Amino acid sequence: MARKFKIKKGDTVEIIAGDDKGKKAEVLQVLPKRDAVIVAGCKIAKKAVKPTEQNPEGGFVNKEMPIHVSNVRKVEGE
Repeated sequence: MARKFKIKKGDTVEIIAGDDKGKKAEVLQVLPKRDAVIVAGCKIAKKAVKPTEQNPEGGFVNKEMPIHVSNVRKVEGE
Protein backbone atom coordinates (compact mmCIF):
# COMPACT_ATOMS: atom_id res chain seq x y z
CA MET A 1 0.00 0.00 0.00
CA ALA A 2 1.22 3.50 -0.82
CA ARG A 3 2.42 5.52 2.13
CA LYS A 4 2.98 9.24 2.61
CA PHE A 5 6.66 10.21 2.70
CA LYS A 6 8.45 13.11 4.35
CA ILE A 7 10.72 13.20 1.29
CA LYS A 8 9.47 15.18 -1.69
CA LYS A 9 10.71 15.90 -5.22
CA GLY A 10 13.52 18.48 -5.11
CA ASP A 11 14.67 17.64 -1.55
CA THR A 12 18.34 16.94 -0.89
CA VAL A 13 18.94 13.47 0.53
CA GLU A 14 21.92 11.42 1.66
CA ILE A 15 22.23 7.75 0.67
CA ILE A 16 22.74 5.71 3.87
CA ALA A 17 23.01 2.19 2.37
CA GLY A 18 24.26 0.53 -0.79
CA ASP A 19 27.00 1.25 -3.32
CA ASP A 20 26.38 5.02 -3.29
CA LYS A 21 26.52 5.30 0.53
CA GLY A 22 27.49 8.80 1.66
CA LYS A 23 26.47 10.62 -1.53
CA LYS A 24 24.22 13.66 -1.25
CA ALA A 25 21.95 14.48 -4.18
CA GLU A 26 18.52 15.79 -5.21
CA VAL A 27 15.38 13.66 -5.44
CA LEU A 28 14.12 13.52 -9.04
CA GLN A 29 10.98 11.46 -8.46
CA VAL A 30 9.02 9.86 -5.60
CA LEU A 31 7.36 6.47 -6.20
CA PRO A 32 4.93 5.93 -3.28
CA LYS A 33 3.45 2.67 -4.63
CA ARG A 34 6.94 1.09 -4.65
CA ASP A 35 8.13 2.85 -1.45
CA ALA A 36 11.04 4.21 -3.47
CA VAL A 37 12.69 7.41 -4.71
CA ILE A 38 14.88 8.19 -7.72
CA VAL A 39 17.96 10.22 -6.79
CA ALA A 40 20.05 12.16 -9.34
CA GLY A 41 23.35 10.43 -10.14
CA CYS A 42 22.84 7.48 -7.78
CA LYS A 43 22.26 3.79 -8.53
CA ILE A 44 23.04 4.16 -12.23
CA ALA A 45 22.23 1.18 -14.46
CA LYS A 46 23.12 0.66 -18.10
CA LYS A 47 19.91 -0.11 -20.02
CA ALA A 48 19.70 -1.43 -23.59
CA VAL A 49 17.58 0.73 -25.91
CA LYS A 50 16.06 -0.42 -29.20
CA PRO A 51 16.45 1.82 -32.25
CA THR A 52 13.64 4.39 -32.64
CA GLU A 53 12.97 7.39 -34.85
CA GLN A 54 14.53 9.74 -32.25
CA ASN A 55 17.50 7.42 -31.65
CA PRO A 56 18.07 5.44 -34.87
CA GLU A 57 21.22 3.70 -33.60
CA GLY A 58 19.79 2.40 -30.30
CA GLY A 59 22.53 1.23 -27.94
CA PHE A 60 22.89 1.73 -24.20
CA VAL A 61 21.61 4.48 -21.90
CA ASN A 62 22.71 5.19 -18.31
CA LYS A 63 19.58 5.53 -16.16
CA GLU A 64 18.93 6.20 -12.47
CA MET A 65 17.10 3.34 -10.79
CA PRO A 66 14.77 3.52 -7.75
CA ILE A 67 16.20 3.35 -4.21
CA HIS A 68 14.04 2.17 -1.31
CA VAL A 69 12.99 5.07 0.89
CA SER A 70 14.53 3.40 3.97
CA ASN A 71 17.97 3.78 2.38
CA VAL A 72 17.87 7.57 2.14
CA ARG A 73 17.88 10.32 4.76
CA LYS A 74 16.68 13.88 4.22
CA VAL A 75 19.42 16.49 4.64
CA GLU A 76 18.29 19.67 6.38
CA GLY A 77 19.72 23.16 5.83
CA GLU A 78 22.00 22.60 2.83
